[in-house]
Amino acid sequence: MLRNPQSGGRLRPVDLARAHALSTQAVRNYEDAGILPAAERSEFGYRGYTPLHASALRAFLALVPGHGHQAATSIMQAVNRDAVEDALEIIDASHARLREDRRTLRSVESALAELSPVPQERGDMFVGPLARRLSIRPATLRKWERAGLVRPRRDRHTGYRVYGAADVRDAQLVHQLRRGGYRLAQIVPLIGQVRSAGGVAPLGSMLHDWHARLSARGRAMLTGAAALDAYLDHRVERAGSAGVPGPELLPQ
Repeated sequence: MLRNPQSGGRLRPVDLARAHALSTQAVRNYEDAGILPAAERSEFGYRGYTPLHASALRAFLALVPGHGHQAATSIMQAVNRDAVEDALEIIDASHARLREDRRTLRSVESALAELSPVPQERGDMFVGPLARRLSIRPATLRKWERAGLVRPRRDRHTGYRVYGAADVRDAQLVHQLRRGGYRLAQIVPLIGQVRSAGGVAPLGSMLHDWHARLSARGRAMLTGAAALDAYLDHRVERAGSAGVPGPELLPQ
C-alpha cells in the first residue's frame, strides 16, 4: 500500500520509489520531465504526491517495455498537458512500427524458404549465368556488389567476377527481399546476419527469437494500454471531484 499514514494519505518521493524499486531521484526526474504531473509543495518545499502520481508512474513503467523509453515519455507528457489525441497518435505510430516489423520478419522467412539450393558440383558462377538464373541484369549484380550485398572474388587470369556458393546464396536472398519491396540499405544488416551465422540454416533460432520478441512487445503494449487507460480514468475522476471538466468533457 502506498499511503503514508503520517501525511494524511499524501505520498513522499520515497513512497513511490520503494513501490517500484526506483530511486527517489528517479521519481523527481520523472516529474521534472513531465512524465508525472507536477507535485504540490509544502511550505518547506517538499514534494507531496498523491495516488494520481502513483497511477501515472505505473502507466509510464508499463508503457516503456512496449513503446520504448522515449515514446513512453512523449505519451505521458502529452497526457499530462491534456493532449490525449497527441498521446494516442504516438501509440498508433508504435503499433504501426510493430506491424511493419512483423511484415519484415514474414518477408525474411519467405525469402529464406524460397532460396533454391546451390548446385554443389558447380558452386562457382560468373556474372552472366547468375544474372540469367535470377532473371536480372548483370548491372544489378554489380550494384549489389557496390552495396556490399554480394562479394564475388576475381578470377586471377581473366579478372572476371566469380560467385561462389555463398555468393549465390546471398544474391538469391537479396533478390527475394528486393521483390518483397525492401531497399538495399534495409537488406544489408540481414545479409550480415546470414554471413555471421555461417549460412541460412542457423538462422532458425534467430527467427524464433525474433518472433518471441515481437510477441512480447505486442503483449507489453496491451499491458501499457491498460495502465494508461486506468491513469486517464483517474485524471477524469480527479477533475470531476474538483468540479473541473476533464479534457474529454471540455466543450469543443
